[in-house]
Amino acid sequence: MSDVITSRLRPAEAPGEGPPKLAVRDLVKTRRSTSGAVVTAVDHVTFDVRLGEFLCLLGPSGCGKTSILNVLAGLDEPTSGEALLDGRPIAGPGPDRAVLFQEPALFPWLSVAGNVDLALKLTGTPASERPDRIRTWLANVGLEAFADVQPHELSAGMRQRAQLARALATEPEVLLGDEPFGALDAQARELLQDEVQRVWLERGGRKTFVFVTHNVREAALLADRVLVMSAAPGRLLEEVRISAPRPRQLDDVLVARVVSDVHELLMREVERARADGSDRPILPQESDR
Repeated sequence: MSDVITSRLRPAEAPGEGPPKLAVRDLVKTRRSTSGAVVTAVDHVTFDVRLGEFLCLLGPSGCGKTSILNVLAGLDEPTSGEALLDGRPIAGPGPDRAVLFQEPALFPWLSVAGNVDLALKLTGTPASERPDRIRTWLANVGLEAFADVQPHELSAGMRQRAQLARALATEPEVLLGDEPFGALDAQARELLQDEVQRVWLERGGRKTFVFVTHNVREAALLADRVLVMSAAPGRLLEEVRISAPRPRQLDDVLVARVVSDVHELLMREVERARADGSDRPILPQESDR
């Protein structure tokens, strides 16, 4: 039996039993361009994410990946349709979700430990518990020796590790990533990918991860399932389920096969969009970055 299953999505249901942790139902997201025209970023998208699953949304630039993530984070509202957390509509941000951004957005006037401490304070962690929680998570990402250092003194990869510690220290139920490693060099990116794999494995399926990426290798390395999106307006195109054992390496045969298959699929989609003219330039107001 193959370790990779590729299927058409109508809709993309999370594997496993029980209600989904996250559910996106017939989601449409539109916005206005600089000319005032209404542009559809996400077009009737439906999928589930089960508890403890690692899901990647993958697709061409401008396909609405970040628009979906922003709705799941509660940072944006659907134009129509809905997004649910534990069966309840997502009405805004909450401590049950944390977001990793491409830029770490650490407070520059605080130390690494101070950034983690502030996040814990804002999510209601008692003051007596915060020092141990800070030490534990900085140690988990290899930054215990940099607790008193300010963000500008860290490398880009170390700042992302600090962001990861800050997010996970609050013990969110769901971790959302908006291309969090996209601005890093190859070596730093691989180190952070390994770190995320390790953290997810150590949580024993208790944490649900949803990452947006345009990097096929990253998606194949990290995900249980990859949802491949079409060119704008974004629709779900294919589902790839990956049951390769973890931890994975980029040179694993199965990972390489997934990369090849998904890359070919994306290239076909790009060519299709180019042929029918839907690959027009995306304006900043229309793009999902």
